[in-house]
Amino acid sequence: MDVNAAVAAAAAIAGVLTGVIAMLAFRWSEREQKRPTRTSLHTDPVLPPGVDTVLSVLRSSAVVLDEADTVVKASSAAYALGLVRGGRLSVEPMLRMARDTRRDGEIRQVELDLPRRGTGRGEALAVSARVAPLGSRLVLLLVEDLTEARRIEAVRRDFVANVSHELKTPVGALSLLSEAVMDASDDPEAVERFAGRMQIEATRLTNLVQELIDLSRVQNDDPLEDAEPVRVDELVAEAIDRCRHQAGTKQITMAAGGTADLHVWGNRGQLAAALGNLVENAVNYSPARTRVGIAARRVTAPGGDLIEVAVTDQGIGISEKDKERVFERFYRVDPARSRATGGTGLGLAIVKHVAASHGGEVTVWSAEGQGSTFTLRLPEAGAARDRAQQHPDLDDLDDEAGESTPQSSPYEPLPAPEVLP
Repeated sequence: MDVNAAVAAAAAIAGVLTGVIAMLAFRWSEREQKRPTRTSLHTDPVLPPGVDTVLSVLRSSAVVLDEADTVVKASSAAYALGLVRGGRLSVEPMLRMARDTRRDGEIRQVELDLPRRGTGRGEALAVSARVAPLGSRLVLLLVEDLTEARRIEAVRRDFVANVSHELKTPVGALSLLSEAVMDASDDPEAVERFAGRMQIEATRLTNLVQELIDLSRVQNDDPLEDAEPVRVDELVAEAIDRCRHQAGTKQITMAAGGTADLHVWGNRGQLAAALGNLVENAVNYSPARTRVGIAARRVTAPGGDLIEVAVTDQGIGISEKDKERVFERFYRVDPARSRATGGTGLGLAIVKHVAASHGGEVTVWSAEGQGSTFTLRLPEAGAARDRAQQHPDLDDLDDEAGESTPQSSPYEPLPAPEVLP
């Protein structure tokens, strides 16, 4: 009897324990079902309505983080900048900002310099990061790439500094010379000498201001708005006429030749200024009793025929270290010689911008003591030749203009230039 009672009691206790355990398991299961798991946080559409659409049209790089610092949404620009890797935000300062904003709800902004990944260069990526809360659990990170803006700002500062320096020299010289003229009012010879120097400095100042205007124009204007077919031989003749006096003073022979009846499409004024700068540089940097040649030809290229205009001189040449910089604004290979010739350091920069805006390029071959060859390459205006064939009156105009072209000029003609290294 006692044994049966003990067995019954044990069975009752086991049943109670089983029921308690079952109830606890059921409660635990319900609790786990109600708790949001980490996986469901990232797979369910947790973004507030409309946020996904707004982020897709933003120009900034956008990243949305949850409370576990996992990326819920990231734009393609964020991946391109290397902000997101393996579903995580890879920039530690931005991650700390996101955590602070999630904790106190305050909007934060900071500018950072990030290393460029995979470039092998030491230059940094400048960005502006802004973090704000998005709902109760999410954080929004917006990142702006400021690299190009900073580069442009640095160029602008350098340009302003260079312009200020270049303007200061002739303006200061004019001020000193005017005082010298006043002090030497009783000496006619001194007044004449100082007045001549004032005229030189005034001319240099005028040229500098004009080239600054020209450079600003070619950088801001669209040359194809007023584009027209332009005869290359007319541009060459105009460039020669522009430098005729300087060349005659130094007894420099200017020779022009090459293929006739070539046309390019673009802004005539800008093209004339570019070629004129090349010829003027060749004359200014050539010794007396030497020769400057201008030759044009058509060359075949995969994207269409090009017109090459090569300007060759027998001047001092350019060293290897200076070749890469001759097209920079205000850069001078020989500053003392540039001041003696009235150079501003802007001529080749204008040539470079004109060539680029017309879909072409300018290159240089040079050897110290042997001279230089600057080659201007521009797309040929094939439509111009077709138009001339369809309208005979244009041929009559071309014949009249041909009377002043280099082929009928007294200068000795040159053959088409060889391809230089």
